[in-house]
Amino acid sequence: MKRILKTISTSLLLVFLLAGCSDFEEINTRPDAFGSDEVSAKYFLTGIQIELYAPNRFPYWRAQLIHADRYAGQFTFGFNGCWWSGSLGYNYSAGYTDATYNWMAGYVSNLSVYQNFVGEGGDLENQNFYALGLIMKGLYYQMYTDTFGMVPYSEALDPDIITPKLDSQSEIYRGVIADLDQAMSIIGDQTETGSGIEFLAENDLFFNGDMQQWKKMANTLKLRMALRAQGAPGADFAETAISEALQAPLLTTEMDNALMEKDTEIDQFGNAAYGDIWHNFGGIGSKWNVGKTLIDYLRDNNDPRLSRYAKPIKGGEFTFTKPAEGAGASLFDKHVEFILDELDNAGVDYTKTGSGDEFTITVADDEDYYVGQPSRLNPEIYPHVKNDLFSEPADWIINPKNQGQEIFPEVVFTAAEGNFLQAEAIIKGFGTGDAQALYQEGIRQAMKVWRVDESEIEAFIANEEMALLNGTDEENLEKIAIQRWIVSYTDGFEAWAIVRDTGYPAQLANGVSDYDIYSAGTLNGEYPQRMRYGNQEYNTNGANVEAAIQEQGPDEQGTELWWAD
Repeated sequence: MKRILKTISTSLLLVFLLAGCSDFEEINTRPDAFGSDEVSAKYFLTGIQIELYAPNRFPYWRAQLIHADRYAGQFTFGFNGCWWSGSLGYNYSAGYTDATYNWMAGYVSNLSVYQNFVGEGGDLENQNFYALGLIMKGLYYQMYTDTFGMVPYSEALDPDIITPKLDSQSEIYRGVIADLDQAMSIIGDQTETGSGIEFLAENDLFFNGDMQQWKKMANTLKLRMALRAQGAPGADFAETAISEALQAPLLTTEMDNALMEKDTEIDQFGNAAYGDIWHNFGGIGSKWNVGKTLIDYLRDNNDPRLSRYAKPIKGGEFTFTKPAEGAGASLFDKHVEFILDELDNAGVDYTKTGSGDEFTITVADDEDYYVGQPSRLNPEIYPHVKNDLFSEPADWIINPKNQGQEIFPEVVFTAAEGNFLQAEAIIKGFGTGDAQALYQEGIRQAMKVWRVDESEIEAFIANEEMALLNGTDEENLEKIAIQRWIVSYTDGFEAWAIVRDTGYPAQLANGVSDYDIYSAGTLNGEYPQRMRYGNQEYNTNGANVEAAIQEQGPDEQGTELWWAD
């Protein structure tokens, strides 16, 4: 990939040079220089794939890790020794929010350049690459609008409009689905983008240039968005879109997964991974643990992905001491009881010595225990949240670069979700077929992503209640939502959207109320529904932001999005 990005940089320079003065070209043409017929849009495509799913470390840390992954309840901070409180993100912080907004809002500029180059009349005109750009635009806008709500859309790609209006989510969803339809129509039966310099292969980090796979992903994204929109005010397009998507190919098999391989060479400020945050700050301060809700679902349902997602706790000897004063002193008994209850719930075997204001527990080391750390813990309980009592992410999620170690890929779209979405549509009455068979195939494909042995997969499906759609429609929809949430591990933006859309896992969606243990934050304990706009948008496009707020509601984290009504 490092070679690919070097080629991208060279090609970008060449394109801008080629677009310059024709007289200059005639006078100064070098016989060994690249011509316009030797520059391809495929080098641009690689860049916009990386920028959306593996941006540089600054937004990767502040957007994915600090916000999306934690709102999703899958990663959490706030243990003793961590630099970041469990309340971070739930208490509004302009600096962290701005980093997220500026990255997402800024992405549109490179996408616009790409589309203008490959669109009709562009210097690199190619309808097939244009179709791929429309699909990238759909992936981007679904993430962008599901994070902030109303955002610039219809005027955002127009270079002549400096202050674009913020469009409603209804308009964005309708527009994205229309774009996806156009992209699929352009692709048709084609399998390749072209020949020669226009042949897309390894420069495509999702599907290695297979156009039919892109078409399946477009259709699966269409189904995801239509199901999410269905029932929202003004979503009259949703049911037709669901019906159309169910009648066309979707991502359903192992070969259909869009998993973007992590680069192990490019600098962290060009292409980041979790390991760039985990290892590059030093000590335990920059570390994090896997969330309680996720670990509980995996452990309590004998899910074989547990050891692929997380590590067993380290265990050892731990001393709990009552603070001399303050809220922590009066709440000492409640705090340590909470921690010990978490160990008991996870079946951890330990011995306790001492009592009163100070005692020690020793965790046995004869068994692997998995214990998730609760989300949103407040600063008062911080001294008692011992890091080694909770499970860290599995190594291949946080491995460092340039060490010859495998790093888990970025999740773009999975075949598992294609199956789960079909099962959901059938239960809701929008399609026909065997919802349970599709649900179980979704579980099968989800586990394959994490390299679970086939025998373990089939044992889970044959023996676990979680593998059966045997309840009411609502109970079955809950199971589907939970499995979609589980397979979205490390794709925090989508996992967070699933919780807000479906209300599951309810343990997350219901927020928190016991402020002796949890942080209320600026949300007053409620579950975050969106992120606030960045200050840059206020400074450069303030009138349009204010107009959006009047329509959407206050620029607060608790303001529900259009499809959540």
